Amino acid sequence: MYAISGITGKVGGAMARELLAAGKPVRAIVRNPDKSGEWLRLGCELAIADMGDEAALTKAFSGVDGVFILPPSNFDPLPGFPEAHAEAAIIRNALHSAKPDRIVCLSTIGGQATQSNLLSQRTILEQALSTLSIPLTILRPAWFLDNLVWDVASAREEGVIHSFLQPADCKFPMISTADVGRFAAELIQESWTGRRIVEIEGPERVSPVDIADAMSQVLSQPVRVEIVPRETWEAMFRTQGMRDPMPRIQMLDGFNEGWIRFENPKNEILHGTVDVRDVIRDLVGRSG
Repeated sequence: MYAISGITGKVGGAMARELLAAGKPVRAIVRNPDKSGEWLRLGCELAIADMGDEAALTKAFSGVDGVFILPPSNFDPLPGFPEAHAEAAIIRNALHSAKPDRIVCLSTIGGQATQSNLLSQRTILEQALSTLSIPLTILRPAWFLDNLVWDVASAREEGVIHSFLQPADCKFPMISTADVGRFAAELIQESWTGRRIVEIEGPERVSPVDIADAMSQVLSQPVRVEIVPRETWEAMFRTQGMRDPMPRIQMLDGFNEGWIRFENPKNEILHGTVDVRDVIRDLVGRSG
């Protein structure tokens, strides 16, 4: 039995489908039972638990071969990330009590970075879980290609994608959530000891120009890149409702300046199979 948190999202859902297709039993951990219908129909066991409820998490994590940890994202955290520290302690304590055979934790590229940024929330979780004696895989994926969902409308309607990643011809490691889910499903079925870091990206690195070209191909119309000037970011993010844009700005700086990067040697990074055009076709199809 494999217990999967975040199963209603893209990564957790992709992982669950891979395991179910392989005939493996899955326990779906959901916060809202109203979102459990699909997983019950697919034959999953159901566990209702919030990431802030240690008792419910302990029960959800108990009696399984492996647990997949994927807390909900917080894009506008308080200074010092108190929410992430509290949540990491609760998850760590629940896992310590439940004692599953192994853990796969979804972190991020740059999880080892010492500079504070939005992704530091995953670093906090990595550090908390690393104190456990349970075999732990920290899975660090590249930038999610599925974030391009936010660019489909402007590409279709204006022929433009607005990029915070810059310069426009710089190639960044990216990966589809389908590939992340597949890797997670494979890794949680393996046996290992101690703590290991697995870093993953797609079949090739992608620049904003490459993304615009792929949008052009899929939409059958010209699409170009417009770089969003850094000096406009803070005001823009505050207009969008963020209380403190600085962690997000620091994250973008980390990608653009190169200090949010993989930790392992290049030859140890695993590569998925889904490329940027495949992801864009799917996103365009879903958006109508």
